[in-house]
Amino acid sequence: MQIDDTDRRLMDLLRDDARMPVTALAQRLKLARTTVQARLSRLEEGGAIAGYTLKRGAGLGPMLRATVLVVIEPRRGPAVLDRLKILPGIERAVTTSGRFDLLVQVSAATPGALDELLDRIGEAPGVRSSESLIHLSTKIDRD
Repeated sequence: MQIDDTDRRLMDLLRDDARMPVTALAQRLKLARTTVQARLSRLEEGGAIAGYTLKRGAGLGPMLRATVLVVIEPRRGPAVLDRLKILPGIERAVTTSGRFDLLVQVSAATPGALDELLDRIGEAPGVRSSESLIHLSTKIDRD
């Protein structure tokens, strides 16, 4: 799929505010509303835009976040992933290269809940070891 500068600007605007109306997008891009709608449809159908998301606001209270670096025993990856899929608080798991096999992003409402989640990850059959990095403050956020 071909992405041009206008598509990139459109996606940047949506990254800042995914709820921005098409008419407002059109005004900001200096394009017709129908042109913007057609571009959005093309980007969605082509897979450049996979969906629109919700960012948790401060009004819900603070959320503790951590990154868990996981080493998995050989040939146990699918079983570990099956276990992670059912644990509440798992936001994302990606495979990595290097010392660790998985990078798992987690969140919890309290330190106790985060501690319990980290224990449950470490106890999962097939997990050889894990290392947790608790997020302190966000300096850059482009999601």
